[in-house]
Amino acid sequence: MTLTFEPTPPLLVPTVGGDDFPVRRLFCIGRNYADHAREMGADPDREPPFFFTAWAETVVAGGGTLPYPPGTADYHHEVELVVAIGGSGRDVPVAEAAGLIYGYAVGLDMTRRDLQAAAKSAGRPWDTAKNVERSKPVGTIHPAAGFDPGAGAITLSVNGERRQTGDLSDQIWSVPEVIAHISTLYRLQPGDLIFTGTPAGVGPVVPGDTIVAAIAGLGDLTVTIGPVEA
Repeated sequence: MTLTFEPTPPLLVPTVGGDDFPVRRLFCIGRNYADHAREMGADPDREPPFFFTAWAETVVAGGGTLPYPPGTADYHHEVELVVAIGGSGRDVPVAEAAGLIYGYAVGLDMTRRDLQAAAKSAGRPWDTAKNVERSKPVGTIHPAAGFDPGAGAITLSVNGERRQTGDLSDQIWSVPEVIAHISTLYRLQPGDLIFTGTPAGVGPVVPGDTIVAAIAGLGDLTVTIGPVEA
C-alpha cells in the first residue's frame, strides 16, 4: 500500500519514568470548579458535567514558548489537572475508573476568550476558542500511584503575580466521576488526556508574558507567550 503523504507522527509527552506517552485525543471538562463556574456566569449547583474535545496537535509537551494565536485580542490562561488514560473502557463504573488512569500532569487550557464569548452568545460550538493549535501545554506525566487527584494546591502566576489559587478538593466532579461520565459517550482509550477544569482567576496574557502553573505533587509547568502567530 502506498500512502499519498507521510502521516504526522504521534505527539509525545514525557513521563517521570523516562518513557513517552503518545497522545490520542483530548477531553476537556468545563466549569468543574464552583468559583470558576460563577466567574463565567453559570450556576454550578444545577449543571451536570460537560466537556468539549480537542485535537492532539493542541498539546505542547513540556511547555516552552506558545505563539499568540491569530483571531483574538483576549487570550486567557486556565491551569488544570490533566489525567492521562492508560486503559480502555466504556460505561466504566465510578468505582473502577481509577483502573484506567496511567498518570497525572499539570496542564494549561489556553482560550481565545473573545471568540468563546461570541460563540456562547450565539449558541454555537466553542471550537475556534478552545481547539487551537499549540494551546494546551502539558507537563511531565507522573505515575498515578501515590498521587491523590482529590486534594492539593493548584495555582498559576503570570510574571510572578499570582492569578489563580485553588485546591483539587474544590472540583465539583471528581476524577473517577468524570471518567465514568465520558465513558458513557465514548470508549476511552490509551493515549487519551482529560483536562479536568480550572479554578477562578482566569485572565488575559500578552506576548512576552511568562506563565507558571503548578499542582502540589506534580511540579511546575512554565510557558512564555510568543509573538502573534503569522
